[in-house]
Amino acid sequence: MNYRHAYHAGNFADVVKHVVLARLVEYLKRKDKAFRVIDTHAGIGLYDLGSEEAQKTGEWHDGIGRLVEAKLPADAAELLGPYLDAVRAQNPEGGISAYPGSPLIVRHLLRKQDRLSAIELHPADARTLAGVFEGDFQSRVIELDGWLALGAHLPPKEKRGLVLVDPPFEKKGEFGRLVDGLVKAHKRWPGGVFALWYPVKDRKAVAGFREALASAGIAKIMDIAFDIRPPSREPRLDGTGMIVVNPPYPLESELQMLLPVLAEILGEGGGARWSIEWLAGEMPAA
Repeated sequence: MNYRHAYHAGNFADVVKHVVLARLVEYLKRKDKAFRVIDTHAGIGLYDLGSEEAQKTGEWHDGIGRLVEAKLPADAAELLGPYLDAVRAQNPEGGISAYPGSPLIVRHLLRKQDRLSAIELHPADARTLAGVFEGDFQSRVIELDGWLALGAHLPPKEKRGLVLVDPPFEKKGEFGRLVDGLVKAHKRWPGGVFALWYPVKDRKAVAGFREALASAGIAKIMDIAFDIRPPSREPRLDGTGMIVVNPPYPLESELQMLLPVLAEILGEGGGARWSIEWLAGEMPAA
């Protein structure tokens, strides 16, 4: 499948992915020591929801469009606050006309001592992203194949942080590249937190991906799955997932509270479902 960000910005998959991302960044901020976030497939940073691409699909209406209008339980509102604040920061006049991609969400959440490496292969997209962060000394935009960055940029000098791998799934074999890339990166930085996004469309491929991760020899792998409807007869994006390696201990309990709320808001016809599964290991209680 082809999952170019501009067509799908702000849809249900982006919401789930970025909620998890924001919770991971917030956890890293609990310690004073600096950290780095490496975004291997960063895109252009900010997406105009009035663009031809976004209007062609209109997916954001059933994603971030629903969430910003929803009345949230107090505990969910608190946990979703950092993510929603990052979205609202790009819409100062109210409403939703622009959606921040992962590098802008991360940048909004960073403290003065933290850093962002935003990596993008496509030259035009990399130039656009560089313009977004022009003059920002805490953010570095690098025009590079994100898969190569998993070797060349690890471990970061801060020795703390997060690697987000969010490929567009333009080419065949992307699930295999995710597994191979993670294994290589984990060998270089076994203590890092890794977050891998994947689409749920080809369920056979997803099952194989999960099996490969389970046998990859990595100690702690959490699989977060979120479907907005039952499997479609025709190939269709019915769900989304995030793999988190070395997840912080509060993440599972936070998501057990958040995912039912998101399912109620983003689900289609009451058919939403979610799960949290340990593919390898299990996080001990705090």
